[in-house]
Amino acid sequence: MKKTNFDRYIQEQMKDPAFASRFKQAGEAWDVALQIAALREKAGLSQKALAKILKTSQQQISRMESPNYEGHSLSALRRVAEALHARVRVVFEPEGKGTGMRVAEASVAYRTKRAKKKRS
Repeated sequence: MKKTNFDRYIQEQMKDPAFASRFKQAGEAWDVALQIAALREKAGLSQKALAKILKTSQQQISRMESPNYEGHSLSALRRVAEALHARVRVVFEPEGKGTGMRVAEASVAYRTKRAKKKRS
């Protein structure tokens, strides 16, 4: 595929560490915004309907679905996820490629232990 002028521009700008950092953060914000919007639409809800479920305003839902918004709190994301029958998953990844570091074991589905019933 032939590179466009924009592709070449971005490639040049990515050499600047400050730009690259901002560009990466913008991508993360896009990911969150698009996921919220996609889940809401899949659930067949308008922004107004989701806002009503969450007892907030349609404007707040719009803000959360905006890639420019960076005020997402973990508790707010959990509330949205619960309303949309989803879950929030935060992943920390080591910077750089091929570090070979293992921060933790493979992900495991955690379950709470149930109290054992006493037999009479």
